[in-house]
Amino acid sequence: MKISITFLGTGTSQGVPVIACDCQVCTSVNSKDRRLRASVLINIDNKNFVIDTGPDFRYQMLRENITAIEAILYTHKHKDHTAGLDDVRAFNFHLKKEIDVFCDKSVKETLKNEYSYIFSRYKYPGIPRIKINEIKNNVDFYIKNIVFKPIQVFHHKLPVLGFRVGDFTYITDAKTIAEVEIKKIIGSEILVVNALRIDEHISHFNLKEALNFIEIVKPKKAFLTHISHLMGKHNDVSKYLPENVYLAYDGLKITS
Repeated sequence: MKISITFLGTGTSQGVPVIACDCQVCTSVNSKDRRLRASVLINIDNKNFVIDTGPDFRYQMLRENITAIEAILYTHKHKDHTAGLDDVRAFNFHLKKEIDVFCDKSVKETLKNEYSYIFSRYKYPGIPRIKINEIKNNVDFYIKNIVFKPIQVFHHKLPVLGFRVGDFTYITDAKTIAEVEIKKIIGSEILVVNALRIDEHISHFNLKEALNFIEIVKPKKAFLTHISHLMGKHNDVSKYLPENVYLAYDGLKITS
């Protein structure tokens, strides 16, 4: 199974540059230092799957010229990962069908609360049309005969789902990962994991923690995402990374 991955966004909740910030990262002219909210597009056998629809979802779809998606997978309920859901309606119009959404119970409840108009008995013309498929007990699930393996991590105390498909694993907003979940990741050839900044953080891996985790998993290649302006400039940080570890950047395309 050949998998192609496009990094739609590699930034943290504020994105980079941060509003009103004049630090060296936010004022950098290097395009790799400009980061939209974290999300990836996975293409398998010409079928597109999106993990998270943050506030930049519309622009990300336009930038990559995406005209069809099979499903959306959500990692957790925070706004920087869900705020673009309304723009799914463009795909409804174009594809003339509902879009499947896969998420845990917490995300399901949040979407029903924050997008109540989608789920109301009276369907206002033009609203997004989605079908929620609840991921229960972190059990593997199928989309178009492709198996997706949920991996539970913790974002401080909030459960968050990572996903493995084939030899590719994507994890965001992780601070702790249980041994039983790490075993699900072992064997991945490509690992994407969050690394917020240099200094420690209460709910995210910092750079050192992410590198330690990568050393445990031992993928062939690892890419760091969900990066803040406090990490430093892309080119500067890249000089100090192990040879199989890379800072991801918006628009980067890789294959597994």
